[in-house]
Amino acid sequence: MNLNFEGILLAICTFLIIGLCHPLVIKTEYYFGTKPWWIWLVSGIACCVGALFVESIFWSALLGVLGASLLWGIGELLAQEKRVAKGWFPMNPKRKEHYEYIKKDESLCPVCKEKIIIKTYSWW
Repeated sequence: MNLNFEGILLAICTFLIIGLCHPLVIKTEYYFGTKPWWIWLVSGIACCVGALFVESIFWSALLGVLGASLLWGIGELLAQEKRVAKGWFPMNPKRKEHYEYIKKDESLCPVCKEKIIIKTYSWW
């Protein structure tokens, strides 16, 4: 009987990748806000594309998991900003005015909030 431990090792690595991405999202938002979301995008796409060209199934799967986790991290990074504004996570005191702006209008997309001009219409 020949045992194959690659599946178990892949599961452990997947658990570690997801476990490391969570605090990385929190720290990224705390120090830099949502501005580096594009770094997560480029890294995630690069890992996913790289997974297509790696011959080893183990390393290809591991790159795919890392790429998917980084891409998922973009949404978590944007959601983390809202969590901080709600008081669920600590706020960086150097960026306090940024969160005050978010609290005023929670419907704004964190990435494009600076580009949208809010118009109010009177229905009376």
